[in-house]
Amino acid sequence: MLPIEISVYAAISAALFFDFVNGFHDSANSIATVVGTRVLRPLYAVGMAAVANFAGPFIFGTAVAATVGKGIIQPSFSTVDVIFAGLVGAIVGTLLLGISAFPLPVVTH
Repeated sequence: MLPIEISVYAAISAALFFDFVNGFHDSANSIATVVGTRVLRPLYAVGMAAVANFAGPFIFGTAVAATVGKGIIQPSFSTVDVIFAGLVGAIVGTLLLGISAFPLPVVTH
């Protein structure tokens, strides 16, 4: 395998892992009310949140992502290595905030 292919696979793996780690916080925030008030059982609430999070971009579009992607960074700076480094930093930050003694919010979008 070429080094660039390894970098691309590493970045994709990091993106998938970050999505999983970020889901710890997002799913807890989105289902806390319905589970806490016993409107839905946790399994149903998590299932509903998963379907809604997956279907959201298909139904409502990606206008926010497109807006954020315009003019924030120069396209020439956005290499696979920079994206990978950003994802690793986000993963470490999310995990550290999640296990810290201070209940700090994790905002990643």
